[in-house]
Amino acid sequence: MAKYDKDDLNKRMNASLDALRHDLSGLRTGRANTALLDSVTVEVYGSKMPLNQVATVSVPEPRMLSIQVWDKSNIQPVEKAVRSAGLGLNPMVDGPNIRLPIPDLTEERRKELAKLTGQFAEKARIAIRNVRRDGMDDIKADENKKEISEDDKKRLETEVQKLTDDKIAEADSLADAKEKEILSQ
Repeated sequence: MAKYDKDDLNKRMNASLDALRHDLSGLRTGRANTALLDSVTVEVYGSKMPLNQVATVSVPEPRMLSIQVWDKSNIQPVEKAVRSAGLGLNPMVDGPNIRLPIPDLTEERRKELAKLTGQFAEKARIAIRNVRRDGMDDIKADENKKEISEDDKKRLETEVQKLTDDKIAEADSLADAKEKEILSQ
């Protein structure tokens, strides 16, 4: 049975793009975005929990995040977790809520974030090229086992390369859009 599976390659390349989207959504652009707090974990009830399991995060204004903590006894741990998350945010406790004003980004910080965007994109491109390599190896294995002809091998290799080029172009456009968003503030 042939090892080459175009659907599997496509699925794995799309997973790399999804990982890139997730990485990029966590970058602070000067605008409020709930994904900014996805990486924050809070020490509550004797264990570490993701912030979204102890509170609701919302965006009441374009430059403000609001955290509504479900259990009042967790307000201090949530505030401490946000402060120590390294996001450059200064939480303000307001009764049962915590408000997070999103400060303007400095030019230097914008350039750092743009560079980080490029690093995330490169990681995605490498992952996509690794999937391509696996696909090419499968095609060669199929030809060596005489399951496909040399013409089929060339056609399939071209197909895999086109899929790879499309996915890398998509990764580049995601990164370019995020970079413009960061630098245009």
